[in-house]
Amino acid sequence: MNIAKATYCVRRVCTVLFVILSVLCLSWPLASMAKKRALLIGISHYPQTTRNNPCTWTNIHGSNDVRLLRGTLQKQGFRITTLTNAQATASHIRRALKRLCQQAAKGDMVVIHFSGHGQPFEDLSGDEADGWDEAIVPYDAKKCYSRTYTGRCHIIDDELERYINSLRTTVGPRGFVYVVLDACHMGGASRDESETDSAACARGTNVGFSPNGRTYIPRIDRRGHFTVKASPRMAGVCFIESCRAYQTNTEIYEQGQYYGPLSFYISQALQHTPLTHNLQWVHKVVEAMQHDKRLIKQNPVIETDR
Repeated sequence: MNIAKATYCVRRVCTVLFVILSVLCLSWPLASMAKKRALLIGISHYPQTTRNNPCTWTNIHGSNDVRLLRGTLQKQGFRITTLTNAQATASHIRRALKRLCQQAAKGDMVVIHFSGHGQPFEDLSGDEADGWDEAIVPYDAKKCYSRTYTGRCHIIDDELERYINSLRTTVGPRGFVYVVLDACHMGGASRDESETDSAACARGTNVGFSPNGRTYIPRIDRRGHFTVKASPRMAGVCFIESCRAYQTNTEIYEQGQYYGPLSFYISQALQHTPLTHNLQWVHKVVEAMQHDKRLIKQNPVIETDR
C-alpha cells in the first residue's frame, strides 16, 4: 500500500471515529438530563355529611400509602409531588397531571399513583363492552348522581388514558410510565361481617354511578394481564391495578398501620430493587400478593404495551 492510500485509509477511519464519538457525546447529555418523577395521590378522609348517608364515602387509609411510597421513591432519586385528602380534589389532580405532562422530558421515568376509592361509572360514550367505565374517586366526587352532582369530579379511565398517552408521547421511547391504582371498582364499605379486623376497609363500591339509574352488574373477567396501545414514538407503560374489576380491594394491617395491599407490596419490592423499565419487580409484587392469605379473593391486574 503506497503512502497516499495509507493516508486516505487513516483519514476514513478518523472520520468514522469522529462521527461515532460525536453521536455518543450528544447522547450523554440527554441521558444525564433524564429525570425520575412521581405524582402520589392518596385519600384517607372524604367529606362526611349526615350520618349513615348512603351517598357519603367511608374513610379509608389512602394517605398512608403516599407516606410509605414517598420515602421509598425518594431513596431512588425521584422528584415527588403529593396530593392527600382535601388537596386531592378533581381539579387539583387534573392540574397536577397536566403539569406533569408539561414538565416531563425525553427519557424520563414517571410514576403516577392513586390510593382511594374507585367506582364503576356509566359509559356515556359507548366504548365499553359492558357499558361501564372505571373511575377513580377524588376528594370532592360524590357517590350518587343528583341534580347538584352529575359526575364532573369523577376521573374516568378514558380521561386518565388521555393524560397517560400525552405523557408517554412526551417522554418518548427512551422513557417509561408506571400507573399504580390501589382502588377498586366494586365491593362494600368494609370487610365482611365474618372478618375479625373490622377497622380494615375496602376501597370502592358495588353501586355504579349512573345518570340514567342503571344498576351495575360486574363482568367476570379472570385475566391477570392485558395489552394496551404500543407505538414506536411513545414510552412503554405498565398499569398495576390492585384487583380485578369484580373484586374487592381490602386494606391490610402492617407495621402498625393500614395500607392498600398493592402499595405495601410495591414498597417492599422496591426496598432493594431499582425501579427501571424491567418489569421483573412487578411480577414479584403480584407473587407476594398472591401468597398473602388475607388476599385470597383478590388478584392484581397488570396492563402493559408488551
